[in-house]
Amino acid sequence: MKAVIQRVSRARAEVGDKVVGQIADGLLVLLGITHGDTEADADKLVEKIIKLRIFEDMDGKMNESVSDIDGGILVVSQFTLYADCSKGTRPGFGDAARPEEAEPLYDYFVQKCIDTQLHVETGEFGEHMMLDFVNDGPVTILLES
Repeated sequence: MKAVIQRVSRARAEVGDKVVGQIADGLLVLLGITHGDTEADADKLVEKIIKLRIFEDMDGKMNESVSDIDGGILVVSQFTLYADCSKGTRPGFGDAARPEEAEPLYDYFVQKCIDTQLHVETGEFGEHMMLDFVNDGPVTILLES
C-alpha cells in the first residue's frame, strides 16, 4: 500500500460537474493498493498519517499533526501509484490491485480515517476525477506499508 500525502490549504475532488469531496487545511491522501495488501497495512498507514508532524507550530517548525490542527483529510484512490515504467514509455499497472480487491480495502482505510474523529471526505472510487488543491509548503511525502 502506498500513500502520497500532501499538506494542503484546500483540496477538492470533482466527478463531472459535481464536487464529491472537499476540505480546507489538512491532508490530501492519494492511496494506491497492491496485491496482498491487508487491513493491517491500512491500520499502519492511517496511524502514521494522523500522527505525521508536518504542520507548523507557533515557532514555524513542522511539529504538529493533522489531528493537532483539527484538519481534514481528503482520501482519493490512485491506482497509478503502482505504475511500472521500467519498459518502454507506456506504464503497466499489473502491480495495482484489481478494483474488486482494492475497493473493500479502500473503504476500510476511509472508515479507519473516519474513526479518528477528524473531518474526512473522499473522491469516488474508480471514477475519473478532477482534483483541485493548493499544496502548502509545498509538502509532499510518500509512505509505504
